[in-house]
Amino acid sequence: MTAQTYLGQAMAIARRAVDTQLEAIREAAKLVVDGKTFWVFGTGHSHVIAEELYGRAGGLADVRAVLEPGLMLHEGLRKSSLLEKLGGLADVLLEVNEIAAGDVVLIASNSGRNAVPVEFAIGARAKGAKVIALTSMAHSTAVESRAASGKRLFEVADLVIDNCGEPGDAIVAIEGSPEKTGSTSTFVGALLVQALVVEVVANLTARGITPNVLRSLNA
Repeated sequence: MTAQTYLGQAMAIARRAVDTQLEAIREAAKLVVDGKTFWVFGTGHSHVIAEELYGRAGGLADVRAVLEPGLMLHEGLRKSSLLEKLGGLADVLLEVNEIAAGDVVLIASNSGRNAVPVEFAIGARAKGAKVIALTSMAHSTAVESRAASGKRLFEVADLVIDNCGEPGDAIVAIEGSPEKTGSTSTFVGALLVQALVVEVVANLTARGITPNVLRSLNA
């Protein structure tokens, strides 16, 4: 088992996502175009997906990212892991970020089981926003929710985009290693959300609207 093994298996997952999630991406783009403010959020490594959509060359300039430091990784993996399970924290984030009716919120969570992303989705919908979940259906359906509601992210979202990842995220089993290695959720997630951006821009131009797209500061 080598890097070549990972690349082959990872590309197969990416291809599966490409082949199965196009319609969901198109529906998500319509929500974004028809909506008001577009918000993005994720905890742990899933916050990378939010950053992928925020301030990105070729991306949408009007995206608002919820980048709560304690839920990211630079303040410590253990801290992030504990906080994303903390019930009630999502209510604070929703209050501070003022998500409102007509907004659209993309929430990335590979497992979709922890309290913060689930409660963030529930709270956003209660405010009248539409929620797009980017998650692994294979992983999420294999685990129980850690949220008080007993719901997983895919169960409380308006629309689901499946990153087609395997339970546990890592995909390559190597003899001598007790755990699989080589995760896929970040790179496949980034691929899917960039496809969403392209679809949004195409929708805007089709309506005669000039999209507000960021140009690289290094170009």
